[in-house]
Amino acid sequence: MGEEIDLKELLTLFWNKKTQIILIVLIFILLGVIYTTGFVKPKYTSSTTLLLATGNTSSKTNTITTTDVTLNSKLVSTYSALVQSKSIIREVISNVGINISEEELKNNITVTQEKDTEIIKISVSNENATSAAKLASETAKVFMKKITELYNLNNIQIVDEAEVTSAPSNINHPKDIMIFAFIGIVVAVGYVLVANMLDTTIKTAEEVEKQFKVPVLASIPLYNFEPAKSKGGKKK
Repeated sequence: MGEEIDLKELLTLFWNKKTQIILIVLIFILLGVIYTTGFVKPKYTSSTTLLLATGNTSSKTNTITTTDVTLNSKLVSTYSALVQSKSIIREVISNVGINISEEELKNNITVTQEKDTEIIKISVSNENATSAAKLASETAKVFMKKITELYNLNNIQIVDEAEVTSAPSNINHPKDIMIFAFIGIVVAVGYVLVANMLDTTIKTAEEVEKQFKVPVLASIPLYNFEPAKSKGGKKK
């Protein structure tokens, strides 16, 4: 075989090996289905959104000042860190009564801020959808109470309550299958190319001419010889 291979030969090679390529891709797709359904534990995520209202909502005046807005904007990052504090984590676990460690709950809580707003989202993931919703809701309540105690403010309002979700947040079967299929294609193409490079046998007259730069004068066709059947009958 020559060291170089043109596009036509490459396409012909892949076409001739299409059965192996399809088989390898199907194997990887099957592995993807087995992995996502049998080895990945589904996790459910519930979220609650909170609004940092301007001013103290318990006060009798509704005057909004620039200082209120600036203060709330600066407190968003502080509030985000406070949600994952040990005191809040411990109280949430105690109130909900779910068997979960402080470290596990902390690692499964995410706090994000909506861009250019005073809205923060508290999300909690858990292997049980109902537990995720309970933990997210209780985290928001304990957090609001803690803010009142620390800052003597009552300026946080719940925008969206946490709800029980039905679909896992860490599993996307179509996406996972596509990823495994792509890996299968890469592996299949690599296998065909490597096998072709390691194959030093000459299969056609054209390969002889290309390899040795000499013309082929003649070729011997393959012929399957079958032994002639005896015409005589069996002797008694």
